[in-house]
Amino acid sequence: MRRLHGIHLPHTKQTTDMPFVHPPLPEQVILPMVMHMGLACEPTVRAGQTVHVGDLIGHNDAVFSADIHASVSGTVKAITDYRLASGVICKAVVLTPDGAQTPSPDIAPPVYSGREEFLSAIRKSGAVGMGGAGFPVHVKLSTQQAIEYLIVNAAECEPYITADDRTMQEKRDLIRDGIRRIMEVLEIPSCIIGVESNKPRAIALMEEAAAGDDSIRVRALPPVYPQGAEKILIFHTTGRIVPEGHIPADQGVLVMNVSTVAFLEEYFTTGMPLVERSLTVDGDAIGRPCSVTVPVGTPLGHILQYAQCDFDAVDRLISGGPMMGVCQRDFEQAVTKTTNAILAMKEAPERRTCACIRCGRCIRVCPMHLMPTELEKAYLRGDLDRLDRLHISLCMLCGCCSYVCPSNRPLAQTNGLAKAVIRRNKEVQV
Repeated sequence: MRRLHGIHLPHTKQTTDMPFVHPPLPEQVILPMVMHMGLACEPTVRAGQTVHVGDLIGHNDAVFSADIHASVSGTVKAITDYRLASGVICKAVVLTPDGAQTPSPDIAPPVYSGREEFLSAIRKSGAVGMGGAGFPVHVKLSTQQAIEYLIVNAAECEPYITADDRTMQEKRDLIRDGIRRIMEVLEIPSCIIGVESNKPRAIALMEEAAAGDDSIRVRALPPVYPQGAEKILIFHTTGRIVPEGHIPADQGVLVMNVSTVAFLEEYFTTGMPLVERSLTVDGDAIGRPCSVTVPVGTPLGHILQYAQCDFDAVDRLISGGPMMGVCQRDFEQAVTKTTNAILAMKEAPERRTCACIRCGRCIRVCPMHLMPTELEKAYLRGDLDRLDRLHISLCMLCGCCSYVCPSNRPLAQTNGLAKAVIRRNKEVQV
């Protein structure tokens, strides 16, 4: 099969062989009411109230939202304003743990009969896509399109991150059973698990789990970034193309992150909603790289201290990977449902930005066959029509163009600004 473009990165997967561990509980957890794509939740608790693990503390009646639950047992310390890394301010529930981690008395494995009750149960779990986007899972699975392929995204193509790799190594059977449950309820005939070939242990375990089941296949993919991008993964596993303005379901495909699948099966087995997150802690300012599982809302500084971080040397604190991750404001920012890694990086050598030399490298590596230099020019001129004609909406902000640019042009960052301008312009027109 023809392969889409991309780049080869130093993967630096130092935590591949490090099982998840549970650091001590923090002194407090901060639970923002926005951890998902969609509308913010409203707090359902008040200051001074006692809560248990799994209690509902944030809800919005809108379909495009995801419930938020207490990740520790203890007391509601405050309802406060919280500034996200994006700069957006939302409400947050601050909890003081009592150390007991007492589960909510309401926790019980959900019982469902049919598709609608299945989706309703998932909504109550607070599940969102754990690969980074945070799309509410009950919304994604509610498609009315006929789905031919369930694609389980286990590519994990960014440097450092091994959270999905570790999940496959530690929760093999949960992943298999979760896949079968989703396929059965949604009547999906085939599943493909896409894993980059630089994860041989995970591939072997997934193949063992799927042995004897012809409906589930494991596809080893070349370790080329951005292999885990949704449209890239779909093309490299099924050969199908998702056109501009379309979604995977239009092509008979449903894509789910492997950690999301594992969580859903765990939820249907135990009834515990999404209250903890497994993630990678790494970077050149970290003294002890590790894989950890922590309550959602744990301050980043608490985890970094456990990982023996050199706080004075940290120049960039990144949630996610070095290519598409988000720089955090400070060490008090909290782990959310979509946090798959924390990277603490020292100051990098400064690279001077120069004029474009028209070498064409950015065009050759773009997986969507875009023209980043022309997009940059159109944005700087404020030419929104040309941005549309150059298909700016197809840009996934993977950063390949910026990575290879010898002039250090901020091409991906500029595309992000261009997409925001296009989006705001369309909102004004509506």
